[in-house]
This record gives sequence, structure tokens and C-alpha cells, in this order.
Amino acid sequence: MPSWLQWQLVLPLAAFVAANFALLQLGGDRWIAGHLYLLEGGHWALKDNLVTSTLVHQGGKRLSALAWLCAVACTAVAWRRPAWRAWRKPLLYLVLAVLLSTGIVAWMKSWTHVDCPWDLIGFGGTRGYHDLLAALPLHAAPGRCFPAGHASAGYAWLALFFFLGDVHRQWRWKGLAVGLGAGVVFGISQQLRGAHFASHDLWTLMICWLVALLLHRGMFARRPVAHARRAIIATDRIA
Repeated sequence: MPSWLQWQLVLPLAAFVAANFALLQLGGDRWIAGHLYLLEGGHWALKDNLVTSTLVHQGGKRLSALAWLCAVACTAVAWRRPAWRAWRKPLLYLVLAVLLSTGIVAWMKSWTHVDCPWDLIGFGGTRGYHDLLAALPLHAAPGRCFPAGHASAGYAWLALFFFLGDVHRQWRWKGLAVGLGAGVVFGISQQLRGAHFASHDLWTLMICWLVALLLHRGMFARRPVAHARRAIIATDRIA
């Protein structure tokens, strides 16, 4: 098994399945949300808080969008300046990875019909809890809370791990830390507001990681046969 397949795909998927089982099947989602709800006094006291709502939710979303626009601008400049030629494809990858990650999460939110904690009975709402794959009762209003949209504005930047791995390899772990850190902060802030369960953030994390990984493999992975053929030709020329 190639090392990238083991460490970047198999292990993350295994961890995702295990965590997903604990949160959805063993009740971890409701347990975490219930404790947060009680700690806030039996209501979502941080729902409209200056830090969680204004600074992290609104400000974080705008900061992520601004960073993406800066990446787009850099990509445009790279295509106009020959000296930036080596940055063209990595920058294009970064722009596409962030756009696809946030776009796929937003698209999924439009049809998964999962409610936010603050909508549910026991958490200050009026709706009953339904599992992810359960059919909604007749005339029930669809939810728009799964996966976590705001967390995708942070986790989408997991693509920095692969981007920096191509342009400045020593910084790739810093790029991973930026994406993980932003996603965790955005996700926990929304959980404190009652906007998402922990599993919503987990799914967003996995979606963003898979998009970043698979897009990078599609854009940069060399075909083994073609690479071997070039090596053979080079060896023949030397001989």
C-alpha cells in the first residue's frame, strides 16, 4: 500500500467511521450538546454573543472569503508573470480545493434535511430529533444544518497542507495546522451557539479533507507507467 494511501486516506477514514459511530449511534452528539446546553443555563446563551456570533461566525466567514479572493488574485498574477510560473498550478489547486469544499458542503445542506440543536425539543426548540438517514414525517419542515457550513470555511483550508507541500515542503504541517485550527474554532463556536452537533463538524472535516486529497492526486500525481517510461528512456540515453 502506498504511504500516501495509508496515512492520508485509510487512517483518516477509519478514524472518521469510529468517531461517527460514537457520535451518531452511541448518542455522543446529544450528550455533548446536552452538556453545553446545561452549562449555558438551559438555553443557548451564546447564540447571539459578540464573540461567537459576530467575531467568529460573521467575521470568520468574511476572513475566509477574503483569503480565498487573495488566492484568486495571486493565481491571476501568476498566469501573467513568467517568474511566477512554478506557482501557477499550486495556486489554481488551492483556489479550486477551497471552492469545491465549501460548495459541496453547501450543496449537501440543501437536501440532507437535518435540524440544528436549537430547533429540537429538549434544546429549546419544537421539533423532534431524527437520525441522518431517517425519513421526515409528513409536512415536517426540512432542516438546513448538515454538514456544518461555517466550519467548512475553516476546514477548506486543509488544502494548505498539499499546497505548501508543493511550494515549500517544510511549511506543510503549518498549513495543516491552519486548516484544522480554523475549522475547530469555527465548529466549536457554532456548537456553543446551538447551531450544530459535533457530527456535523466531523462530516465537514472529512469532506474537506477528501476534496483536498483527491483533487491534489488528480492534479499532481504522476502516472507510474509514464514516469517509468521516462526513466527508461533517460537511462538508455546515458548508456
